[in-house]
Amino acid sequence: MAVQEGAAPEAATGEDTTVHRLKPNAIGLLGVVFMAVATAAPITAMTGNVPFMVSSGNGIGAPASYLVAMVVLAIFAVGFTSMAKHITSTGAFYGFISFGLGRTVGLASGLLATFAYVVFEPALIGIFSTFATTTLHDQTGVDVPWWAFAILMLAINAMGTWFGVSVAEKLLVVLLATEVTILAAMAISVALHGGGPNGFTFGPVNPVNAFQGTSAGLGLFFAFWSWVGFESTAMYGEESRDPKKIIPKATMISVLGVGVFYVFVSWMAITGNGEAAAVEAASSSNPLALFFNPTEQYVGHWAVIVMQWLMITGSLACGMAFHNCAARYLYALGREGVLPSLQRTIGRTHPEHGSPHVAGLVQTIVSAVLLGAFWAAGKDPYTGTYVLLAILGTMAILVVQAVCSFAVLAYFRKNHPESRHWFRTFTAPLVGGLAMLAVVVLLVSNMGVAAGPESGSIVLKATPWIVVLIGTGGLAYAQYLKRRRPEGYALLGRTVLEETKER
Repeated sequence: MAVQEGAAPEAATGEDTTVHRLKPNAIGLLGVVFMAVATAAPITAMTGNVPFMVSSGNGIGAPASYLVAMVVLAIFAVGFTSMAKHITSTGAFYGFISFGLGRTVGLASGLLATFAYVVFEPALIGIFSTFATTTLHDQTGVDVPWWAFAILMLAINAMGTWFGVSVAEKLLVVLLATEVTILAAMAISVALHGGGPNGFTFGPVNPVNAFQGTSAGLGLFFAFWSWVGFESTAMYGEESRDPKKIIPKATMISVLGVGVFYVFVSWMAITGNGEAAAVEAASSSNPLALFFNPTEQYVGHWAVIVMQWLMITGSLACGMAFHNCAARYLYALGREGVLPSLQRTIGRTHPEHGSPHVAGLVQTIVSAVLLGAFWAAGKDPYTGTYVLLAILGTMAILVVQAVCSFAVLAYFRKNHPESRHWFRTFTAPLVGGLAMLAVVVLLVSNMGVAAGPESGSIVLKATPWIVVLIGTGGLAYAQYLKRRRPEGYALLGRTVLEETKER
């Protein structure tokens, strides 16, 4: 396949249709890992989720719930990465499921995954704006409206996608390194001081305690929520070097690396306070004291100030990563002509940067419209916009993850007998799929509590129905294509890298 240097490459789909390709060899192993970890936003996951888990979920067993989630997600990733060794598709779940369970289920899943990433960006813009306005007021006394920060983040995300994944990668490396460093400084300092006031306590990492507390289901759900986006590694296969090796490695590094970090940091935060004091801090009017108290005591007041600013940059990094994910899903659907007009718009790549620039702009516009709608409805950017959209997107992506596990089962039952394995291609995806369905049940049964003051919101009540509507709509449209535009139906989920294409 000839690729003109400096131009957006093109590749044939094998269906006599030429489509644009993203810029190849633009990102390496560490770059893919950083892009995936950025979607997890470690500092946001820790400071945003752990206090709520401790106060209203499984109490001091919050670190144990991260341990349980890490094991489950690692099992899921075994099947996911087995398929990534054979299929390299920017559409990730969309492509995998299309090959495993067929084009109809693939399109429905692709629409659900696209929808999830589309709403994740405005959700993160909501929490970014909240962190920014609060920190600026607390530390300088200056009041800036939240929507000003929302516009700033929209612009940064749009530019990052326009200039290609390598530009976004460089910015994310800096943002992630700083937020991980400050959290690690707190955790390591507590460990070096021999623990907190009660020394080291191992109750927080006892797996039994993951299923204890006020609402163990809520705590476990928040633990799984903290990983949302790790599977985005597969989206960068087309732009990475040697994707058959890089994507599986990056996925497992993301799952296990983030998991060990979450367990250690949350454990040291609870230990640094002392178990009883940790619950009290998490339940106070300032739940961030769960992290601020040990940081101030064992590192210094300067670190608390830095941590507040890094909560802003951490949510920016997360939102930027989700913007890239959404743009690539929109691009993947567009270049295959799910609607014919899309090939000439969101299915195109930038002639110089090889980026999904049109899809990125569309994602920016959609995010702006959603933020404007929530603003017009008088929703708080955190308790309204962030919480409601994050729950909506998480439900959609968890359903897709479950379907993907079963797609792995079906795919290896019909293909690649040389790669079949009792654990990697059967037991792991089966257990992973059932576990993902269990997490969906946890979400549905606990989403009212998770939504807090928005528990009565129409958006929250409609969340399961919106997910069902998009899924069934995808199934119906795929059947329409099959009958009325069979040539378009034949392309669904089939655009993969030529050099890693199914043989």
